[in-house]
Amino acid sequence: MSFMNQDRDWIYEEMEGPQKTTMGGSIASRITASILLLSVGFASGSIYSAFHQKDMTKSLVTEMGSKTSESSILTTASTNSAIVNTLTNHSISSIVNNCADAVVEITIETTSSYYSYQYTAEGNGSGVIISQDGYILTNNHVIEDANKITVRLRNGKEYEAKLIGKDSKTDTAVIKIEEKGLKYAILGNSSNLQVGDLAVVIGNPLGKLGGTVTSGIISALEREITIEGKKMNLIQTDAGVNPGNSGGGLFNSNGELVGIVTAKSSGIDVENLGFAIPVNDIKSVVDDLVERGYASNRAFLGVGLKDTTYSMGNNRDPFGGYYGDLFSMFYNQMQYGASVSSVIEGSPADKGGIKEGDIIVSVDGNVVSTASEVTAAIANCEVGDEIEIGIIRENKTKTIHVKLAEYKGE
Repeated sequence: MSFMNQDRDWIYEEMEGPQKTTMGGSIASRITASILLLSVGFASGSIYSAFHQKDMTKSLVTEMGSKTSESSILTTASTNSAIVNTLTNHSISSIVNNCADAVVEITIETTSSYYSYQYTAEGNGSGVIISQDGYILTNNHVIEDANKITVRLRNGKEYEAKLIGKDSKTDTAVIKIEEKGLKYAILGNSSNLQVGDLAVVIGNPLGKLGGTVTSGIISALEREITIEGKKMNLIQTDAGVNPGNSGGGLFNSNGELVGIVTAKSSGIDVENLGFAIPVNDIKSVVDDLVERGYASNRAFLGVGLKDTTYSMGNNRDPFGGYYGDLFSMFYNQMQYGASVSSVIEGSPADKGGIKEGDIIVSVDGNVVSTASEVTAAIANCEVGDEIEIGIIRENKTKTIHVKLAEYKGE
């Protein structure tokens, strides 16, 4: 405004000076003064606009933390929104250039039995390289029950990976490939995150789109979410997360790994709700997995489990067996539990008297209907806890008392 006011005062002084005596001279003088006034006004407006835009640009550069020079922004950007987009895209592309090679695709094979038949199923997920010699961080649920784990790097090379250790309580696992000189992620401090911070997710959505990048913001912190019966405090983001992203990386604006993607909320009306495990919550667990092969101070029962159905009313059906199950299903008598497929010798389950074929239906008085619910219930216990396991054996209920030991790996 100071530039414009000074110009106007100067124009007024000129007009108040000696006047031409002729009519033409007076008109010409007025026209000239008017043109001069308009010219100076436009020039002043341009100067103000340029300084104003420069000040706004400087503010944006400072706020976004971009290294892009002011002059290049003023040259290439025509609006404030264009300036913001240029800065944001530059920031995200830098993160991708620095971090994408550290994110891998994971494919697993599992073998299941159905009566006398065996079949192989395939699963997919993501992982993040955390050391130059091939240690990879992922989710426990990505590699759980895998007979074979295959890792594919961004450059297309594939490796068979070895399971180093896993922890169901934090849904964390570490695998390893035999390679050196790998690009790895730098761990950040997830405690420094603030709602509204930039969030970049890199992973393998749908198990077919490795290296996919999505971006958004940190939507919430310490969000308590229950996943497969386990309560976890997670980072919430609106960056796109899909099946297959599990185990992938959540990166901050500095390109540091601040979270491991673990879940998304799904439903007809649900969008932009993804969750990640804060790295600060699992650093000690990862160290344990690498050094010991297991997470210390984790309660251990010692059974292999699989989901099953059962009925307590089969004795009312003269046919029994398969036809008894059909009879129970027809009359809505079928129930769900976790069948014990194996018992580790010397484990708390073995010492307590749990046998292969038992169906676990409760843990410490709480009803369980699936293998994952049993696992979650044990994970919420402490080493040394004495608990009651409710089972079905030979169509009869029974209670087994066990004292949980510390898990030492498989």
